Amino acid sequence: MTEPTESTEPLTSPSGTMRNSTTRNPRDTSTFLDDAALGRLRPLSFTVAYRMLGSVAEAEDVVQEALTRVSQTADVRNPDAFVTTVTTRIAIDVLRSARVRRESYVGEWLPEPLVGPFPSLPVAMATPSPDVARHAELADDLSTAFLVLLETLTPTERAAFLLHDVLGFPHSQAADVIGTSEVAARQLASRARRRIAASTTAQAPAPSSNSNSNSTQAHPRAEAQAQKHADAPTHAQSTRPRTATDRARAEQLVSRFLAACEDGAVDSFLELLTEDVVLTGDGGGNVPKGMSIVRPVAGRVTVARMLASFINRGVPLHFERALVGGEPGLLIVADDAVGGGLVGTWSFEVSDGLLSGIRGVINPRKLGHLGPLADLDRVQAALRRGLEERTAARRAAAHRADDQPPSGRRPTEDRPDENHPAESRPSDS
Repeated sequence: MTEPTESTEPLTSPSGTMRNSTTRNPRDTSTFLDDAALGRLRPLSFTVAYRMLGSVAEAEDVVQEALTRVSQTADVRNPDAFVTTVTTRIAIDVLRSARVRRESYVGEWLPEPLVGPFPSLPVAMATPSPDVARHAELADDLSTAFLVLLETLTPTERAAFLLHDVLGFPHSQAADVIGTSEVAARQLASRARRRIAASTTAQAPAPSSNSNSNSTQAHPRAEAQAQKHADAPTHAQSTRPRTATDRARAEQLVSRFLAACEDGAVDSFLELLTEDVVLTGDGGGNVPKGMSIVRPVAGRVTVARMLASFINRGVPLHFERALVGGEPGLLIVADDAVGGGLVGTWSFEVSDGLLSGIRGVINPRKLGHLGPLADLDRVQAALRRGLEERTAARRAAAHRADDQPPSGRRPTEDRPDENHPAESRPSDS
């Protein structure tokens, strides 16, 4: 892979040219970007790196290196395009090494969650500054579902697809960023679309319940983009515009999900789930045994039962609403009785007004950027104590039942029935 050259020929961008009057040497007429300009570029660099890597920590490292290189380059004619180029090239190398680590990852790998509203960031290099619709499209591009789909691509396929379909670079300029020919860049992007289209129909395990549903867990924007021609300007508009109504419906689903958690009944969850819903957990092998699922669980009935079982275990935690990956989601927070702190996040995928995907991240190595974390060992110990108490209560109830009359006899007093003295009753043992 070629390193970014000192050439500052601009790529297509609405931001125009930008020069900095600050010079590092009075005798040097070259200009460099000042701190304010670099600060403006940081969010753009981060979203490029995060889309490529799905890791907040790795993205921040890439941003730091990219901005350092940009700050040392004179006469940058198009800062937005240049920082995108540098960031993408560094991220390709990081992703290649990261993919090796992910091959030995324990359980399912999910991207590190972004929580809270996204800042106003450029969505595509060939569009004006984002309005409400653009902000919604950015959330689509940074959602957990979209990033999971991108994991099916090779590093260069991922770069070619993001540069052309998301950021709006022509194939010729995407080729310069990747370090290949225009024909190769076009083929990489086309192959990426085919992979995404295939993964939207094959990524979900077969539901365990009997269902004739043929719906998939497809990410709406990626699936629609995958059907377009390689030269189609898919970045120009979202294939499923997010409206206030869409967001309100998603918020309502989360409210109903919270109510189901409070109720703890299987039927309450069944009402919210599609037939082919998939529940995925990411503990990364870094959580106590029994606190995370290793493999995805599919099917409306199976997922509903698992959710109800989890709630009814009496885990000392509660839920807080938040935007997770730009979409309405939940934070899982430990109760104060066990020290408080973040346990994990739940992000949701919505299809036809129901939940088609639930993704939980409780790997503490992926949550540190969100604030203080819970002591999972302490949570597990409290869970174990609760289980022991419930077991003891059931045994006590069973012993009391042994002292009761045989089935069909329900005396209202402790004294034996006059017509059937206790000593005449058959033993329950």
